Formats: sequence, C-alpha cells, structure tokens
Amino acid sequence: MNYIQQAYKGKNELWMFILTSVLISGVFVLNFILYLFTSNEDMDKAYDLMKNIPSSISLIVNLLPFAILLILLFVLVKFMHERSILSLTTSRESVDWRRILFSFSLITSITIVTFGLSYYLDSSEIEIQFNPLKFAILLIISLILFPFQIGLEEYLFRGYFMQQIGIMVKNKWFPLIFTSVFFGVAHSANPEVAELGFITMIFYIGTGLLLGIMTLMDEGLELALGFHFGNNLLAALLITSDWSALKTDAIFKYTSEQANTTALEIILPVFIVYPIILFIMAKKYNWTNWKEKLFGNVVKLPKDNYKTIEEIGENDAQS
Repeated sequence: MNYIQQAYKGKNELWMFILTSVLISGVFVLNFILYLFTSNEDMDKAYDLMKNIPSSISLIVNLLPFAILLILLFVLVKFMHERSILSLTTSRESVDWRRILFSFSLITSITIVTFGLSYYLDSSEIEIQFNPLKFAILLIISLILFPFQIGLEEYLFRGYFMQQIGIMVKNKWFPLIFTSVFFGVAHSANPEVAELGFITMIFYIGTGLLLGIMTLMDEGLELALGFHFGNNLLAALLITSDWSALKTDAIFKYTSEQANTTALEIILPVFIVYPIILFIMAKKYNWTNWKEKLFGNVVKLPKDNYKTIEEIGENDAQS
C-alpha cells in the first residue's frame, strides 16, 4: 500500500476534508489575501513594527500558532477521519527516525559548507553577532517550537492534502503540483518576497516540489520532515538579516539593509542543489519506478487491505 492510499484507512467524506482544510489552512489563505490587498507602505510599517519586538519574543509569537494548529490537525485526523497519525506520517509499520536524521544531517551539512564557502570568498556584508546567552535562548526556543512549525507544514501539505486530494482525483501528479504551489503561496507574504521580488516564489514552490517528490518516492514524510527541520533550524541559528522572515539572534548577520541576492542565487538551489539531493537519496534508498510513483494512478484496494494494525489485533483476539 503506497503513501497516498493510507487515507483510505479512515473516513473521507467531502465535508470532513473541507472543514479540516478551512480550519487548518485558513490562516495561510487569509494571510495571502491580506498580503494582496495591503499596500507596500502598510507592509513596510508592519515589518518595522516586528523589528522593534525582541527577537526571542517575536520568534515565539510567530511559531506558537503552528503548535496549536498542528495539534488541531492531529485531533481532526484522529477523531473525525478516524485514522492513526502513523498513517498520516508514513506507509511503513513505524516511523523511520533514521530517515529523519539522515535528511536532517544532509541539508545541515550542505548549508554549513555552502555558507562557509561564501563567507570565505566574500564576508564584506556579513558580521559575527554571536552572544552566548541570546544564542542559547534562541537554540532552546528553536528546538522546542520549530518541530511544530515544520510539522504543521509537512503534515498539512505533504501529508493531509497530498493524501486527501490524491484519493479524490485518483492520481499522484495533481496533489504533487497543487501542494507545491500552495506551499509557495503560503510563504508569499514573507518579507523576503517583498524584498527580493516574486522570483523568490520559484524557490518556495521548488522547495515544495522537492519535499513532495521525497514524500512520494519514499512513501512517507520522514525525509521531508528531516530536511525541513534542518533547513529552518539553520535559517534561524546561522545567519539573519533585517529583511528576513524571522529576525533572530543568530551567529551571523547580513549588514546590508537591502538584499543583494541575485536571481541566479535564488534559483540555483532549485535547479542544481535540489536534484543533487534527490540523486543522493535515490541512491541511498534505492528509489525506482519514478514514473509510477510520481504520475501513477491512486487505486482503492479491497476494504480488508486498509485495516489498521489495531483492527487486525482485535480480529485475531476475537478469533
């Protein structure tokens, strides 16, 4: 049974999907609508207001809603859709923590190496702002709250939406594209987009596509969870700027008041680094049959195939 088919283990009435989607993703949609109808001047005022809030408090305020929404998503899946969180996570019999650790280690290693190289080549606009106490606070907050933030985005986009839309349209390519674009739209109000332009959306949508391919090819969220956590954790701990989505007490800081990132630097990871990451994962986990896993149909198997482990255990005990 593949990852998308896991959704058949629970109830899938249309009203359940609509209610869950509105309750959990409504904040992303509302944020995007406000962004579209807010003037640049008002957006600048909002960003300036955020800069005046202590970075640790700002980080907590930004991340705490993700924890609430993730818990709500789990409650809705467990008690309304009546299926396990495991089925939302992976097609395996248990969560593969080694996959999470590998993906986390891979992206953190690549990020540190590439940043170290760029710093060595040109550090004129980067300063060290390391403060042991502030960094320790940042580290604690990040380790506690970032798992909720990346957890919500992965369980919502690559988990709930990927599975539920997949069984609705009966294929894999549409939920892959839809969740990738929606993931990009959900980040469209980030300050980086206003600073760098909408070409940044190529990066966000490309990242969503990468995470979606990981999920479908590996039949689970583990690699996407590890990658997303490592990426966001280092984004908070390694370097910050006045125009980033989360201004933190990171080790380094861009000193320029405006982003000097070129279009090439934005799209380079998407078209060069991301394929390399997929190649490494494909070799490690022996991914095959790419066409079927990314573009194949979603078939509903006989009902007995979707029994949970608990149901099988209960039947065995009764017999």
